[in-house]
Amino acid sequence: MSWKGGDRILYQESKMNLFDVGSDYYLAHCVSYDFALGAGIAKEFEARFGLRSKLKKCSCYGRYAILIDHVFNLVTKDCYWHKPTYFALRQALEDMKRQCASLNIKKIAMPKIGCGLDRLSWSQVSKIIQEVFDDTDIEILICICR
Repeated sequence: MSWKGGDRILYQESKMNLFDVGSDYYLAHCVSYDFALGAGIAKEFEARFGLRSKLKKCSCYGRYAILIDHVFNLVTKDCYWHKPTYFALRQALEDMKRQCASLNIKKIAMPKIGCGLDRLSWSQVSKIIQEVFDDTDIEILICICR
């Protein structure tokens, strides 16, 4: 599944490790406002980037996409044990899109967000991602675990 913008593929799903993408990509994943980062891929993000302490230090309550270094932390729920809604996911993606536009970010790589422990439907989530970014020239790479 992909869409093109000129000669560039702007949305692509690929079987690869998210953490093997080039340094020109910003990464994105879902978190809760309690910044637990204790399970799923969020735990891997915490181990690699030490995000929990950085997130807790920022004055970011009320924001939906929190950029720390090269990582967008998409806040989709209040507490780690809650489940996100499609509405909350869309809000976070819209916020990330606005920040990408203002910072001239052109490449985002992410896992199948909201679909592991959060149990959202990938077909719905993929559709939302494509709807949010279809009017941009931002390349979205979905990395599917091998």
